[in-house]
Amino acid sequence: MKIKALVLFFFLYITSFSQSASQVGWVSKFGLAGGFTPVYLFPNVDDLNIVAKDFGVGEFSTSGILTYGGAGYAYIMLIDNVRLGGMGFGGSTSQSSGGKEVEYGIGGGAFSIEYTFPQIKRIAVSLGLLMGAGSIDINIFENNGRFNWNDTWTDFSSPDKNLTNNSRSLTNSYWMFSPTLNVDIPITRFLAVRVGGGYQLTFGDEWEVDNSQKISGVPSDLNGNSFFIQTGLFLGFFAF
Repeated sequence: MKIKALVLFFFLYITSFSQSASQVGWVSKFGLAGGFTPVYLFPNVDDLNIVAKDFGVGEFSTSGILTYGGAGYAYIMLIDNVRLGGMGFGGSTSQSSGGKEVEYGIGGGAFSIEYTFPQIKRIAVSLGLLMGAGSIDINIFENNGRFNWNDTWTDFSSPDKNLTNNSRSLTNSYWMFSPTLNVDIPITRFLAVRVGGGYQLTFGDEWEVDNSQKISGVPSDLNGNSFFIQTGLFLGFFAF
């Protein structure tokens, strides 16, 4: 009896919603999807390039870095045209010369909430917000190319720097939120492509080195604040 009442309730709700939606000329978007999402970020690496050049390796490109990840969403139906989801991404690039190398990586994961404009037909144009956490990782290596088990331990105390292999790992962990604008274009009822972008704002960021030791003096502009372009290929069910 409860199941019949529940089915009747949803039938009456959908019927009444369809009637009210037809009066204004559109219906609520709905669907769910998940897929592969390359993300291209444009972080500020100017301060990193200064020290990388002095270290003896090449400079990092100021034209951005390509990362890869995944994303998904579902319309919650309790609030018209609102969808909830999440995404994650990560990628790295490096510069090296001889036995020296500097690696720069950036990534993160976030919860997403978006509102899709019902007035726009056949595609989904959505304003949204990402809220989550991320990090920048900078790894520095200098080695002579010769490694064995015993040297792994003596490298740290050897007075002959020409025989040592050294490395440092720096991490900047932060909270982030990002306003976004995405356009999802369905190819079929079950396949869609995405083009969008936004700006990643970070706060609560903190730099650490090696085994979670505090490090001071890191340039303030070396952070995760960045414009980004998001693309994607999604599988799911689309009713735009």
